[in-house]
Amino acid sequence: MNEFLPRSLTPSVLAVLVRRGADFAAAEDAVQDALVEAVRVWPDDPPRDPKGWLVTVAWRRFLDAARAESARRRREDLVDEEPGPGPAPSVDDTLQLYFLCAHPSLTPSWAVALTLRAVGGLTTRQIAQAYLVPEATMAQRISRAKRTVSGVRFDRPGDVATVLRVLYLVFNEGYSGDVDLAAEAIRLTRQLAAAIDHPEVAGLLALMLLHHARRASRTAPDGSLVPLAEQDRGRWDSAMIAEGVGILQAALVRDRLGEFQAQAAVAALHADAPTAGETDWVQIVEWYDELVALTDSPVARLNRAVAVGEADGPRAGLAELAALSDALPRHTAVAAYLHERDGDLSTAARLYAEAAHRAPTLAERDHLTRRAARLNTGHRP
Repeated sequence: MNEFLPRSLTPSVLAVLVRRGADFAAAEDAVQDALVEAVRVWPDDPPRDPKGWLVTVAWRRFLDAARAESARRRREDLVDEEPGPGPAPSVDDTLQLYFLCAHPSLTPSWAVALTLRAVGGLTTRQIAQAYLVPEATMAQRISRAKRTVSGVRFDRPGDVATVLRVLYLVFNEGYSGDVDLAAEAIRLTRQLAAAIDHPEVAGLLALMLLHHARRASRTAPDGSLVPLAEQDRGRWDSAMIAEGVGILQAALVRDRLGEFQAQAAVAALHADAPTAGETDWVQIVEWYDELVALTDSPVARLNRAVAVGEADGPRAGLAELAALSDALPRHTAVAAYLHERDGDLSTAARLYAEAAHRAPTLAERDHLTRRAARLNTGHRP
């Protein structure tokens, strides 16, 4: 049995139950029970209509739970109105389910967890492993998120930008345990792109593909980080890059530029350069200008300072950096890099060491520490 088939049907099956009037939390539990039953039954007896099978089983599980709560009149009414088995309706409410899981009343961590559970079809254990937290902690997080959205009506348009941010958060978590969150985010974004014709959805998918294409070259065999300029470009996934560029180009011609399209354009210029020295930094600066105009993001301004340093020289980059708060993540590391390029190696070594103390991950800390050590060793009398 294709293990991804029942998971890919999860959002549409859950949406059917919610549209019939089921409480979101109870419906989600019923769908998970149906998925477990599918894993048990389908290998020996695959259904002709997988979605219809899941809808029927999940609805019966929901009704069983509803009957057990006989004191609740609404659920008793739903029991009396049980529809008969048959083909699943062709209506696809997947898009509304995305919006529900990215509801503004949820914190980002709750929204991500609920999206992975309800839309992605992952188990609580898998999500907990991916985020390196105890399963009980993740179960509590998902339970609170489900309770929060249970009273939300399922008939209002959602905010595409919020959904995309949740998916981007999932992608940026990378991977650990037995769940590759980057690949999972790409799968979910593909699903969203099939459900909605929106250039920013395409932009996010392109951005994910262009970043993911470089994944194999980002770390050395010992696990240490490899900067973009030093990566083996022969290890980049050329087919994935071509797909990402094609999706991006189709989105850009619609002339509805958004932040994910602008970020994807930067990634495409990096992917297009045969070597680091042939990178078109002037165009990258122009795209960062667009991104800053769209978002006024301090992080975008920080990345623009790096690009200016490459296009116009390190002192120009340092001048841009001076206008930004040194409390920004990676600010000190960027300053160290630009000072190194400018030839001020002692200042660069000191800043690399400072940046290492502030690094959010062990791999980044080790990378910055090695940079500082290399410069200090090279300038010891």
